[in-house]
Amino acid sequence: MIEQFPGNRVADAADLPPVIQGGMGVGVSGWRLARAVAMQGQLGVVSGTALDLLLTRQLQLGDEGGHLRRALEAFPYPEIAARILDRYFIPGGKSPDAPFKTPPMISHEPGRQTRELVVAAGFVAIHLARQGHAGVVGLNLLEKIQTPTLMVLYGAMLAGVDVVLMGAGIPRQIPKILDDLAAGASAEMRLDVTGATEPVFIRIDPAEFGPAPVLRRPLFLAIVASPVLAENLRRKASGRVDGFVVEAPTAGGHNAPPRGPMQLTPEGEPIYGERDRIDPAKFVEIGLPFWLAGGYGRIGKLREARALGAHGIQVGTAFAFCEESGFDPALKVGILAAVKRGDLEIHTDALASPTGFPFKVAQVPGSIADPAVYQQRERVCDLGVLRETYQKPDGGIGFRCSAEPLDLYVSKGGDPEQTRHRICLCNSLCASAGIGQIRDGAAEPQLITIGDDLAAVRDVMSGDSNSYSAADVIRRLLD
Repeated sequence: MIEQFPGNRVADAADLPPVIQGGMGVGVSGWRLARAVAMQGQLGVVSGTALDLLLTRQLQLGDEGGHLRRALEAFPYPEIAARILDRYFIPGGKSPDAPFKTPPMISHEPGRQTRELVVAAGFVAIHLARQGHAGVVGLNLLEKIQTPTLMVLYGAMLAGVDVVLMGAGIPRQIPKILDDLAAGASAEMRLDVTGATEPVFIRIDPAEFGPAPVLRRPLFLAIVASPVLAENLRRKASGRVDGFVVEAPTAGGHNAPPRGPMQLTPEGEPIYGERDRIDPAKFVEIGLPFWLAGGYGRIGKLREARALGAHGIQVGTAFAFCEESGFDPALKVGILAAVKRGDLEIHTDALASPTGFPFKVAQVPGSIADPAVYQQRERVCDLGVLRETYQKPDGGIGFRCSAEPLDLYVSKGGDPEQTRHRICLCNSLCASAGIGQIRDGAAEPQLITIGDDLAAVRDVMSGDSNSYSAADVIRRLLD
């Protein structure tokens, strides 16, 4: 019988800390960063993107320090943990030029092996983030990535996650899913399916893994860019929304598109106007706690946000390159040097992401943002994290990605215009976290996504120092 978790560490969003560490990329906001932030009394957040890839590839690299194996030992279904270790763990790590074994892409009807792996991956990340402190830990998910969501949530709740944060879409379904999983009941999620004539659902039943425990329901914070969406979620979501993270387009990763028709600068960046300006007073009127994000990583910004009625701030970029973040260490050194020199450029790319959302890209030579590197890489889609779900002419469900080979995408009914300048974010973001695939002896090119607020990174590096910790960031934010 699985032990029932005690009551929430925080029972209300108003009791959450003033600083939320953003959920970034694939593995950048990993368990080490979330744990370091939570140990400082703030909300540490694990990125829930591609946790199955992180777990399996880090096991194949030998699981330095044995942390993943210790977490799997704590997983409440030991037979599942044993199967995962048998399939993916390589003592001492794989050969540097050997490719990673990759788990199957996640469909609307995931097989048993996939369900077990994704639940375990969600558990491992949160379990490790919660060790050694009494602080609060959150999980960040993207509405645009739907097929793993139920499984990741269940694994995270088994580990006692305190808060779930979700954006990149309208997450109306999540509150009820949290309620159902907390009660040990089966849960379902309606998928966004292009061209669907009937609803398509993905489901999970906790009982399939063993005795279904009663779990504590985490708080839910929706990540939004407008008060209209926030009020809509407050009133029409499937259950309780506890608060909001209000994200301006200066934030890293995916940004909300401009309201109204998309217009671009000559450099191809979306033009945001007066309608996109964040008015904190409108969120005060909604009556739920909110945190301001995008450009709030510098000294004095927390005080400014609270004066505007916010509960606090969410900060990503300043944490992205601290010692505990999951960026590849060599990449981190190069980025910090460029930030100190003042020659790192950030581009809001309207075309890079297969989701169609604007996406922040750092212009780093040798990364896939480099036009020469982009042209040289063969179009491959073998991870499928950002695939679009669509209904095929025969009524079946298919998956396509505008970053996959052009002929393949068009054969699935895709518009060839949608493939222009699309980047395989899945593979390139894995590479930036040190788990890039090896193809014919060559490593996948990296992609770096961070926000516009590079001044926050410069501010936290004191004197001649070329590195800093999560605790250094928090000290400055609370100054």
